[in-house]
Amino acid sequence: MIVRHKVADFNNWKKVFDEMGATRATHGWIRHEVLRDAADPNLVTVVNKMKSIDGAKAYGTSPDLKDAMQRAGVISQPDISFLEDAESHSY
Repeated sequence: MIVRHKVADFNNWKKVFDEMGATRATHGWIRHEVLRDAADPNLVTVVNKMKSIDGAKAYGTSPDLKDAMQRAGVISQPDISFLEDAESHSY
């Protein structure tokens, strides 16, 4: 599950994001990466690894996530993608 959105203040957003760990876990969260745009540090992309697409969709549409995004200062419509593993490499 990949989420990309603009936030008012990255540090405030990150605080709320970190508070959502238990909520992510209840939906099958395994791990995540938080990325900031090189030209705009308030444009955030989160790559979440989830146990299942169903869990990712439940989390992505949950009222808890919607409330957290509002509290975190998300100021753009989030772009959310649900993807399946095809291949993974480490070098």
